Amino acid sequence: MADTIYTAEATSTGGGRDGRVRSADGIIDLDVKQPPALGGPGGGTNPEQLFAAAYAACFHGAVRLAAKKKDVTIGETSVDAAVSVAPDETTLQVSAVLTVHLPGVEQAVADDVVAFAHELCPYSKATRGNVDVQLVAKV
Repeated sequence: MADTIYTAEATSTGGGRDGRVRSADGIIDLDVKQPPALGGPGGGTNPEQLFAAAYAACFHGAVRLAAKKKDVTIGETSVDAAVSVAPDETTLQVSAVLTVHLPGVEQAVADDVVAFAHELCPYSKATRGNVDVQLVAKV
């Protein structure tokens, strides 16, 4: 394994999907509640929202790096991550749709940048083979 350059730490207390999460530095300090779609009361964040936010931010960085490595000029960009859960044989499985907005870029170039970002992104590497991830490039 490579030398670690950063480690994030967080703790979940309470009942997991009915509790609290807090990062070691206190920047994240949130109530966690089951969403109504999963039979809960809502009113707090949930693991899927946290994963969607983290994946969107990480993938966005990878998109910008991929464009730079491919010498593609991009302007304002954004990434929407939709993280879903569905039943599987034992409990639930996670899937994600990443929609990358690359205005002003030709569609074929945008598709190429997004595919390359998927190879570069640490979250994509971590989920590969385990989570169904769909990529959408919008120009």
